[in-house]
Amino acid sequence: MSAGSRPPPQHIAIIMDGNGRWARARGLPRISGHRYGAEAARRAVVAAAELGIPYLTLYGFSSENWRRPATEIQDLMALLRHYLRAEIAELHGNGVRLKVIGDRARLPLDVANLIEHAEAMTRDNTRITVIMALSYGGRAEIVAAVRAIAQQITAGSLTAEAIDEFCIAQNLYTAGIPDPDLLIRTSGEQRISNFLLWQCAYCELVFTRTMWPDFSKRDLERAIDEFCSRERRYGASIGAAR
Repeated sequence: MSAGSRPPPQHIAIIMDGNGRWARARGLPRISGHRYGAEAARRAVVAAAELGIPYLTLYGFSSENWRRPATEIQDLMALLRHYLRAEIAELHGNGVRLKVIGDRARLPLDVANLIEHAEAMTRDNTRITVIMALSYGGRAEIVAAVRAIAQQITAGSLTAEAIDEFCIAQNLYTAGIPDPDLLIRTSGEQRISNFLLWQCAYCELVFTRTMWPDFSKRDLERAIDEFCSRERRYGASIGAAR
């Protein structure tokens, strides 16, 4: 990774797109694309840790993905079970803290239990925090935060006048986690697809044509280099930023 003009990102979020197209181009079933995609996610975690990135968020399964064919959802849940059982000990041994965000009520009970176990096992690790977005939608997250705030007002523990951006952030799934500095999307698509809508208000966007199963450490380094070459102004003028 070459030196850029800005510090590297502290939090990278990735929309892992292209598994199905990658498999189709090779005459393979979609689940093969997801399996290779899971390996790419594993590589991304290792690469981010090696590059000293403190936080990595991976968009694994969106709330919209529940509309996919039942057989594909079953295959994805089976794949998730496998990795939660087979990989968590290695993640723990490598200092990875795992956190899962999203609507767990829609996940199979055994998967939700495996997630809870993985989070408990790794909660004190400090090398890198990996946030996996499962059954996740950005708009649904904001709705859940609004409901939580409304309940606090009803209970008398919060006043309407006390609601500010910090209050809302503290009621999101990502409370206590810094907002992403960099959002990467693979496969050539150029949209954020209901992902971290609040949190990505000021993040830099990098789109790559690389399909997710082919995503490598070098791809991650290129995205970081692109990030470091940009001037982040947060709405200020060029003169003010200087």
